[in-house]
Amino acid sequence: MNGREYKGVLKGLKVVEFAHVLSAPMTGTLMADMGADVIHVESPGIGDSSRTIGPDKDGVHLWWKVMARNKRAVTLDLRQEEGQRVARELVDWADVVITNMRIRTLERWGLDWKTLHERKPKLIYLSVTGDGLGTTNENAPGFGKVGEARSGVVNITGFPGGPPVHTGFSHADTVTGLMGAFAVSAATYRRFEPDFDGELIDIALFEPLFRLVDWQVIVHDQLGVVPQRAGNQLAVAPGLVINTYGTADGHWVTITSGTPKSVRNVLQLLDLEVDEYMGAAARSDAREDLDERLRQWVAAHTAEEALIRMRELEVVAERVHDMADIAASPLFREREAIITVEDPELGPVRMAGVIPKFRQNPGSVWRTGPAQGQDNDEVFSEVLGMNETRIEELKSNGII
Repeated sequence: MNGREYKGVLKGLKVVEFAHVLSAPMTGTLMADMGADVIHVESPGIGDSSRTIGPDKDGVHLWWKVMARNKRAVTLDLRQEEGQRVARELVDWADVVITNMRIRTLERWGLDWKTLHERKPKLIYLSVTGDGLGTTNENAPGFGKVGEARSGVVNITGFPGGPPVHTGFSHADTVTGLMGAFAVSAATYRRFEPDFDGELIDIALFEPLFRLVDWQVIVHDQLGVVPQRAGNQLAVAPGLVINTYGTADGHWVTITSGTPKSVRNVLQLLDLEVDEYMGAAARSDAREDLDERLRQWVAAHTAEEALIRMRELEVVAERVHDMADIAASPLFREREAIITVEDPELGPVRMAGVIPKFRQNPGSVWRTGPAQGQDNDEVFSEVLGMNETRIEELKSNGII
């Protein structure tokens, strides 16, 4: 078993990934956290390029340890016919196929939806592409930053008069992974019904973020407004106060007000009259004036002083956390949001825990990202029933 411990609500679900980098593999990682048995397939030699993405410690790349956790890793040369045959054997074992490879490549290898659906009618198949299936450019490569730009999110992120800003992480890729995990899980709800005819889940990289910025479509449709950058405000702001403010000791706090009561609490903090800032008689520059007064008030206090006083008055505020703050946070510790996992190369490493939490059937992390081909012998013998002779033949022919 090599230390495997499948725990969680998806225990027993079998997944094979013909995918690389982040968007589709993120779906597999999230599902593996919940107990699914996920086999990640990559080419012999070079392997998944995400193995060498990001910072390293003494040559050991760190991101892979988290990105590929809880998966089994096998190598398979899909450019060779024998590798394609073995891949289809893995499909026969699996309940779910996850891929973000190019459509024409998958068709050439016999790993496209149409071919595999005919072979296994109840298969759930997740396809992640840049433009989506059936579009003019369905075979074009997909990149997360392009998806972010298309979604509308980048256009409304940043300050007025300044350039549009991407968020500080792989936003479209990771949200696509999350949407993929939701979609596959939804499809599994139906898979035991007698008339279930499999499912093709078709996600373009721009669509999950586009769905989350749902208000921009109806605002444009009904008001003719194109939302623009508003800094730390919102393009369609529901409250009088939304911004970040620098403290006297060099930190930042965010303050927000989404309800009339929370606005009154801010006004009480600043000893201001409610009627001057709320209601029909409110001054025309209420938002701008209140924002400037808050900026001055926060700048005169340390972060701790400001937060103590604001919490006394139930002003909705929090320090803007960096990773050092997160690592020391009592709340993160109470939530077990950061866990420690043993890694064969790095020893104990800390990483984000399993989210969301299931109280009755919690997920777990039983391994960090595996070495390339680490599970070849185990998977091909136990999962596919190959004998030692065939496995050695695959090795000698460069298939695995």
